[in-house]
Amino acid sequence: MDALELLRQNLLSPMVLAFFLGVAARLLRSDLAFPEAMYTALSIYLLFAIGLKGGVELAKTPLALLLLPLLATLFLSLVRPLVGYLAARRLLGVGRADAGALAAHYGSVSAVTFLAALTFAQGAGHRPEGFLPTLVAFLEVPGIVLALLLANRGRGNLKEAAREVLTGKSVVLLLGGLAVGALSGEAGMERVKPFFVEPFYGVLTLFLMDLGMVAASRLTALRQVGFRLVLYGVGLALLHGALGVYLGHLVGLSVGGATVLGAMAASASYIAAPAAVRIALPEANPSLYLAASLVVTFPFNLIVGIPLYHVLARTIGG
Repeated sequence: MDALELLRQNLLSPMVLAFFLGVAARLLRSDLAFPEAMYTALSIYLLFAIGLKGGVELAKTPLALLLLPLLATLFLSLVRPLVGYLAARRLLGVGRADAGALAAHYGSVSAVTFLAALTFAQGAGHRPEGFLPTLVAFLEVPGIVLALLLANRGRGNLKEAAREVLTGKSVVLLLGGLAVGALSGEAGMERVKPFFVEPFYGVLTLFLMDLGMVAASRLTALRQVGFRLVLYGVGLALLHGALGVYLGHLVGLSVGGATVLGAMAASASYIAAPAAVRIALPEANPSLYLAASLVVTFPFNLIVGIPLYHVLARTIGG
């Protein structure tokens, strides 16, 4: 299957089309809206289900197979916020607080981008490694903490922000789901499969529709900050994505696994990072970091980036 065909299939997938539907609904000023409680419920479901399924696979994975991918993920979690911080200071010319906020978002990971990449890789005929949700959890926290350290030197609220990251719902649900899945195993998963496996992609499609509406509501902020933020969001996605794919190949991941790791590295957080940034960097501009992560990087990865990382993974991995 060539790259154009993969791109066409990705654009016509229910998840991407649902995202566009959400954007269109907001631009047309439709009264379509998801209640806040529903958004929270969908995000809780998705995060716990990712962890649960990953935990089942983790229990079957020898430590020797997991060690190198974990080290590669930890390396990415340190490099990405450093690059994001320096690029924000040099390219965008923003202050330390805004640069730290952007670095926190681009040092963490988008679980929804991970799921979209997983679905894409499976649809392209690959079976990514089952332990990849473990890598999501390891990529979530260190990047945010390092970014806040860069921006918070000499300030006293870093400890509270780190606590917010470690006890936030993303980390608790991912790590908790991994523990539950690993302890309960295949037998336990069979008992909850009708709820956590079969409806999973339907829930993800609804979640992406809501994200489309949220992204469209941030378009005004994007127009205010200009083209350099688009260059920043797309440039970091491509750079981090290529690095993730290459590292995935080096540590022995399959083509599908390298594709997903590349998409994870290319993504930007919009769940865990904003909560931490609000505490540690209250003076940072939310329009700046939310527009970059949610309006620029997320749609780029969803529509174009993931097929590109797959082509790169296939080229490198043969």
